[in-house]
Amino acid sequence: MAVIKVENLRKRFNLEAGFFARFGRFVYAVNGVSFSIGENETYGLVGESGCGKTTTARLLVRMYESDGGSILYHDHSDVRLLKRGELKNYREKVKYVFQDPARSLNPRMDVYDVLTSGYRWSSIWPGEKKARKEAADILEETGLSAADLERRPAEFSGGQRQRISIARGLLMKPDLLICDEVVSALDVSIQGQILNLLLDIRSRRNLSFLFIAHDLKAASYFCDRIGVMYRGELMEEAPAADLYQTARHPYTRLLFSSVAGPVGEESGLSEGSGGEAAPAREIPETLKGEIRTPVTEISGCAFAERCPLADDRCRKEPPPETTAADAAGVEKGHVFYCWKA
Repeated sequence: MAVIKVENLRKRFNLEAGFFARFGRFVYAVNGVSFSIGENETYGLVGESGCGKTTTARLLVRMYESDGGSILYHDHSDVRLLKRGELKNYREKVKYVFQDPARSLNPRMDVYDVLTSGYRWSSIWPGEKKARKEAADILEETGLSAADLERRPAEFSGGQRQRISIARGLLMKPDLLICDEVVSALDVSIQGQILNLLLDIRSRRNLSFLFIAHDLKAASYFCDRIGVMYRGELMEEAPAADLYQTARHPYTRLLFSSVAGPVGEESGLSEGSGGEAAPAREIPETLKGEIRTPVTEISGCAFAERCPLADDRCRKEPPPETTAADAAGVEKGHVFYCWKA
């Protein structure tokens, strides 16, 4: 059974801000995204900055209110329709870990208060004594010590602060942990430690993850399935283990072609290189520059303006969902949206 099932999710923002801003011009951030996350499954959303993956994640916990579609929790509750008490209970089971722990951890609180500030107002608050014991245990599970409860976030390194953020998310024993670029600001060696920590947590707790990343190699290492986003739309979705070899969509292939070294390899070092940095591949011309966020609804393929294969049909007609099969004709959950693939 799916822990979260997203269908045709949409979100647009007013293009102008402020009290006197005109209404009617929009930024179309998420445009008909659909995916599901099963029990004890890790689903990755990857893409360039500005593609809508973080907005999608925030819609799941209603930091933003969606404009359309549905978000089904355990196949029966539409998160978009939950009222105050129901929404509070839902947010106890779906926790969010932010990209920058230096901004998401209150510097005026000690670690114990950081961990329990939301917990103490939840429906499962066990009391001060037991909560302190649980906070100490969760810190040790994430690689810190119980003595760190009395320290403040500024006394820790970036990787340690991210461990505190993860511990805060785990304290209420959630069903789903949303990790929003949790390793992007860390050194390569620390990234590996955090990813391995999350893998250990997943195996011990039977936990599901939504993993937001722009690093295809990290996502391929950590995730079971990956959805590739561009300009608010899914371009392709496939099992992470073979997406590198079986990518069908031109955008997915271009993303992989810009990654230095094979997937699963430590960034910057190649096996048997004697410690020399692996040469970075030249970034394809079509991926240079920023994604242009759409300010009008897209009529055709979202990638058409940068795609080397695009023709008039691609620009005018939205591509259908196509299911890929392996050489034996077996379908393995690989779908893509492209006229040319």
